[in-house]
Amino acid sequence: MLPVHDVARVRAAEEAAFAIVPDGALMQRAARALSVSCARLLIELRGGVVGSRIVLMVGSGNNGGDTLWAGAMLANRGARVDALLLSDRVHEEGSRALLRAGGRIHRWDPGNADLVDLAPSADLVLDGVLGIGGVGGLRADAAGLVDLVSSTESVVVAVDVPSGVDADTGVVPGRAVIADVTVTFGALKPGLVLAPGRFHAGAIQVIDIGLEFADAPIARVTEGLDAAVWVEEPAEDAYKYRRGVVGVSAGSVAYPGAALLVTAAARHANVGMVRYLDRGDGNAAAVVSRFPDTVIDGSPPVDQQRVTAWACGSGFPGDHLDELTVMAVLEADVPVVLDAGALRVVATSANVRSRIAERRTGGGVTVLTPHDGEFEALRPGLLGEPAGRLAAARDAASALGAVIVLKGPGTVIAAPDAGAYIDIEGTAELGTAGSGDVLTGLLAGVLAGAWADGRRGEETLTRAAAAAVWLHGQAGRLAARQGPVVATDVATAIRPAIRAARFGQDA
Repeated sequence: MLPVHDVARVRAAEEAAFAIVPDGALMQRAARALSVSCARLLIELRGGVVGSRIVLMVGSGNNGGDTLWAGAMLANRGARVDALLLSDRVHEEGSRALLRAGGRIHRWDPGNADLVDLAPSADLVLDGVLGIGGVGGLRADAAGLVDLVSSTESVVVAVDVPSGVDADTGVVPGRAVIADVTVTFGALKPGLVLAPGRFHAGAIQVIDIGLEFADAPIARVTEGLDAAVWVEEPAEDAYKYRRGVVGVSAGSVAYPGAALLVTAAARHANVGMVRYLDRGDGNAAAVVSRFPDTVIDGSPPVDQQRVTAWACGSGFPGDHLDELTVMAVLEADVPVVLDAGALRVVATSANVRSRIAERRTGGGVTVLTPHDGEFEALRPGLLGEPAGRLAAARDAASALGAVIVLKGPGTVIAAPDAGAYIDIEGTAELGTAGSGDVLTGLLAGVLAGAWADGRRGEETLTRAAAAAVWLHGQAGRLAARQGPVVATDVATAIRPAIRAARFGQDA
C-alpha cells in the first residue's frame, strides 16, 4: 500500500531530516529527481533535452527553489530555460544556479508581449508557484499566468502539488494548475488523490528523498498486491462454505436489474455460494433463471447461518417494507453492506442507525456505500465543508459507527477508529447505471470470504473493503478495453480483475 501523509506529517519528517543532513541536501535531492523526470519527458516528447524550451513558473517558497534548481540542471543539459518570477522574493541560491547555467530570469508581467509568448512556445512548463503550504488559492497575477499556460499545448509538470490545490484536502478554492504530471516529494499527499485535486494532478510520480515518518499515514492507497490477499486461489481442501457465502437482498418490481447485478458480482467475487433472499416480489425466479447456481431462501437472514456477509438495499423501491428488510438483515452477526434504498432507510430511521451502532459494539461491521447525493442525506452539509472528502468520510464513519465507502473519483474508505483508504484505480468508466450495484455485490463477496476465513474485526474488514473497491476499479479498466462500459461489463470483468490482482495486471 502507498502511504498518504498530510502536510503536518511531511513538515515533521522534513524537520527531522534537516537535523541530520547538510543544509540544502533535501532540496538538491528533490531538484535532481525533478530534473531527471523532466528529462525523461523531453526525451519522450522530442527525442532529447538539448534544444528544448522550458518555462518555469516560480513562487517565493521552497517549491520555487526546487523548480529553479531543477531548471539549472536542465539548462546544463542544453535546454533553454526561462523563469517567470511571481514574487520579488525568490530562492536566491536557486536563482544564481539558474543564471550560472545560462538560464534567464524575468519578473512576470502580463503586459510584456515577449514574456507572454514564452509559454506557448515551451515544450515543458514547470509549476513551482505554490507548494504544499499554499492555501487560499492563487493571487490574480499567478491565476493569469496559469490561465495562459492552460491555453497552450505545453506539457505541464507540477512540482510537489499543482498550485491552487490544497495539499491536505484536494479542495480547489479558485483557479489551479492542471498538470500532465505531478512530481511529488517524500510521500503522496491527500490532495493529489482526492477529488477535485486529483483532476489537476495528472500522472503522479512519488520521489523518495529520504524522509522518515514518525506517525502513521493519514490514509493509504491500495495496490493490486494488496487486493490479491483477499481473493487468493482456493486452498486444495476448500469447499463452498469455507470459501464464503453471500446473502443478497436486492431488487424490486420497479428495479429488477439490481438483483441481477448484485448477484452477478457476488458470484464472481471468489466465494463458494450466493443465496438470494426471496421477498415475494418475483425477482427470485428471475435471479435463479439467470444464475441457476444461486440458492433461493425466504427465511429470516438471522436464520441463514451459512451466510458470511450480506448485500442489502440495491434496487429497493422505497416502500414501508424496506426498513423491515434492512432491520432483518442487520440482525445477522456477519458483515453487512448497505447500498441505495438501504441508505435511504439509514438516513431516515433512528432505529436502523441505533442498530448499526449496537452491531459495532458487539463486534459487527456494517459498510455503507453512498455516492455524494446519498452522503448528503446521511450527513447534510458535510461534503461542502473546507476539510474535504476524507474528513467528511471519517466524520460520517465515526458518527454512524460504520465503514463508509464514499464513492466517486478517489473513493474514500473510512472506518470509525481504523485506517482510511483512498482509491485511485477507479476511472470515470464506472460512472454508469448499475455500477454501484456491482460494487455492492463485490464488496459483500470479498467480506464474505474474509469472514469465512477467520479474518475479522473492523480494521481488517476495512482493508478488505478497500481491496474490493480496487477490484471494482480494475474491472472497470478491463471492461473499457472493449469500448464504452455498462454495468454488466463491469460485473463480467470481475473475474479477470481478480486474475490481474493475483498474477499481475498484464496477466
